[in-house]
Amino acid sequence: MANFPKRLLATVGAAALALPLTATYAASPADPDRRAREVLARMTREEKIALLHGRMLSLIAQAKRPEGVTVGAGFVEGVPRLGIPPQVSTDASLGVSNLLDMRRGDVATALPSGLALAATWDPGLVREGGRMIGSEARAKGFNVMLAGGVNLVRDPRSGRNFEYLGEDPLLAGTLAGAQIDGVQSNHVVSTIKHFALNDQEIGRSSASVQMDEAAMRESDLLAFEIGIEKGNPGAVMCGYNKIGGTYSCENPFLLTQVLRSDWGFKGFVMSDWGAVHSLGSLQAGLDQQQGEQIDAKRWLSTELVAALDAGRVPESAVDIAALRILRTLYAHGLDTSGPLKSEIDFETNGAIARRAAEEGIVMLRNPTSLLPIAASVQTIAVIGGHADIGVLSGGGSSQVAPVGGFRKIEPVRGGPAAAFGRKGYGGTPPLDAIRASFPTARVVFVDGADPEAAAKAARSADIAIVFGEKHATEADDQRDLSLDAGQDALIDAVTSANPRSVVVLETGNAVVMPWAQKAGAILVAWFPGQHGGEAIADVLAGKVNPSGRLPVTFPTGTDQLPNPVMPGSDLPPPSKDERITYGVNTNSPPFEIRYPEGSDVGYRWFDRQSKQPAYAFGYGLSYTTFTYSDLTVEGGKTLSVRFAVTNAGTVAGADVPQVYVRLEGKAKRLIGWQKVRLAPGEKRIVTLKADRRLLGHYDTARQRWAVPAGRATVELARSANDPVLTSAARISAATILP
Repeated sequence: MANFPKRLLATVGAAALALPLTATYAASPADPDRRAREVLARMTREEKIALLHGRMLSLIAQAKRPEGVTVGAGFVEGVPRLGIPPQVSTDASLGVSNLLDMRRGDVATALPSGLALAATWDPGLVREGGRMIGSEARAKGFNVMLAGGVNLVRDPRSGRNFEYLGEDPLLAGTLAGAQIDGVQSNHVVSTIKHFALNDQEIGRSSASVQMDEAAMRESDLLAFEIGIEKGNPGAVMCGYNKIGGTYSCENPFLLTQVLRSDWGFKGFVMSDWGAVHSLGSLQAGLDQQQGEQIDAKRWLSTELVAALDAGRVPESAVDIAALRILRTLYAHGLDTSGPLKSEIDFETNGAIARRAAEEGIVMLRNPTSLLPIAASVQTIAVIGGHADIGVLSGGGSSQVAPVGGFRKIEPVRGGPAAAFGRKGYGGTPPLDAIRASFPTARVVFVDGADPEAAAKAARSADIAIVFGEKHATEADDQRDLSLDAGQDALIDAVTSANPRSVVVLETGNAVVMPWAQKAGAILVAWFPGQHGGEAIADVLAGKVNPSGRLPVTFPTGTDQLPNPVMPGSDLPPPSKDERITYGVNTNSPPFEIRYPEGSDVGYRWFDRQSKQPAYAFGYGLSYTTFTYSDLTVEGGKTLSVRFAVTNAGTVAGADVPQVYVRLEGKAKRLIGWQKVRLAPGEKRIVTLKADRRLLGHYDTARQRWAVPAGRATVELARSANDPVLTSAARISAATILP
């Protein structure tokens, strides 16, 4: 999108900043807008500006830090005389982060990765996880949580995919909204991030995404829109990247037209740390510069004061930003229900993390019913993956030091992530959990460093369980889809030696599996959080029936991807001048990112190209069998879908029936799903109604969604490429405001 719509440019001048203020009424705590206006009218300029910028206390000498404030991601001063609370923020979506051990020895409940949460396809469980991590944030002294990561997985090699919620905007937006709602139930403001199209790490502060408006609105922006509608986040965090040549944090199309004018967002916009590049960001729609010490200048403090004195920025711009922040603080009760430092019930919270890990595990293969492993098994060889130490976690700002701490930490050596990316192992070791689940079996461990020794151990065992890893971290992307450090060769050796081998993958992304047909069973455990070891063992033993479904497509190789070569991956490191120009997060020279798939992300690209992936979006197996019947579809203004799901097997389990729509000339699209838990023989009726935006396209000429009249084919499916029942109905023409 090279040019912003003309109608936007007319809204960012002085007229848009003319905000009337009055203090002639008594504000009610139940009316955050009126209260914010009243308080703003009593504030000095200095007090207003104090709300517009945040500092990293970890970069301030301890003697100069505000007393009693927990050190985390950021700190924004309050105004004690007016009862305005300070804002104390922490990363991130998977628990209360403690980056580089800034709070010596502090631990928190570590949820599984975002992709593991997405693999549950369960908004209720994700909401409960959000409530839990929000409660821990408040108990540790925080009132802002940098959660709600909803960037779409466009490329399986992207380093931060593990933080996010999959490739589909309906799934990702729904789950992000649920998490945000859970976090904010604690009177803790949650963000939704990183706005927008911040879908890879290479070039994260120097690259510009080029995409037409309709494609954006139908994919990444739709995920944000749904997340905001369902979660009502107090803040939006803008990303590092450019869109159409303009930085996200000073992009009036994103921050003013889309977010405020079209969507009616009432919260405030904060920057990512080190993502502000000019004073123009304020009038473009940014309200708060965070991590100001690592930007080139303190744009919304020192530079802003000088610009106000010189008349280059109107005072009303400060008023608007301060008002948005105040309204958010009052709307979420931060002034009356602030951080409450207290003891944390880690046992109860750990049970939530364990359930999330259990429900996020996806069984990809089990052709001979090798799983669940019989309780009578006599010998088990556990191989590789540091299974004797703990489970793997992703690196970067979202990494949570789990209860009990990390048992092994390896720094990321070389590359852009070396400064703060760590490869950490913590939680219950899978080896310990497997031994506890099979107390009568002889369980041996081989570290996997020598494939020949591993194959020998596998050959001597009744069952081999081999772990494969692929680490992922913020600040860098992966160059291929292979497992780390030659582990594909290890798994090939083990599965060749013993066909009764179970492969357990701990990864942050989709990977290729050249050994798949040799494996007796395959489980995707993702980065499973602090109770991932027990969750893996419970699935292996049949104490838990796997119910996870893939939230991303697993391709057969990079040649199936829209960009076979990761954009920017073939560029040299940035020059000194480029680092100065693009800031502390610069990891490449400037370049443009083009996504050939447009709005057809993930499974929609595969459908459009008639490509068969290794494992489809939505795919996952169970220890029981589910059948579908009685599909009916009603058309009209939208699609209303009704069907029955029956557990035709002999054990209880959960299924995720998925509903897709096919429209003329369009790739198929997910329009609904439901996670259904059924006892053996139980039947349940499910009804779903489609969001009308998913039945149309975004008409940029009319600046609204357009739904054409016509026939819609509905598929009731087990995955994106496995329809079971189909039906059709006619939908009527409609237009929908953005």
